[in-house]
Amino acid sequence: MIDFGFDKLALIGAVALIVIGPEKLPKVARTVGHLLGKAQRYVADVKAEVNRSIELEELKKMKTQFETAARDVEQSVNQEVSSANASLQSSWEGLGTSVEGSSGSSDTSVGSDAWAQQALQPPPPTYSHPKKKWRLKRTAVPNWYKQRQGVRVRAQSGAARVARFRPKAP
Repeated sequence: MIDFGFDKLALIGAVALIVIGPEKLPKVARTVGHLLGKAQRYVADVKAEVNRSIELEELKKMKTQFETAARDVEQSVNQEVSSANASLQSSWEGLGTSVEGSSGSSDTSVGSDAWAQQALQPPPPTYSHPKKKWRLKRTAVPNWYKQRQGVRVRAQSGAARVARFRPKAP
């Protein structure tokens, strides 16, 4: 930006006072100030827009990087799951053939398949009570500390408070 010192500004002001005159100088100075303010705001808006577009481009690049990384992780997990599933299936088939060969009858293989299907199914979920004491208020400050500090725990109406502290009639 242009660097104006005090001496240059004083020279410009003196020339403006002579050329424009003392009557119109305040109005011209106000107009010049408004125009400079508008120019500064315009420059600031352009800078902000450029910064936003740069940040948007960076965010788009990060988004694509994250998407490719997520796809790679998903593919590797799927490959591992499929390989584990294949090895489990092959060992399961090997176990089934060894059971068939040791028993010697085809009825036990049907029974073992039914047993395997039953063993693979998870047990039905059981109901458990949440065990919440919803009537009890849980606070971070213990009641003994509140009592020591004089904090009122129970709300009391104005009429009840007056009746409580009214002197007893003899």
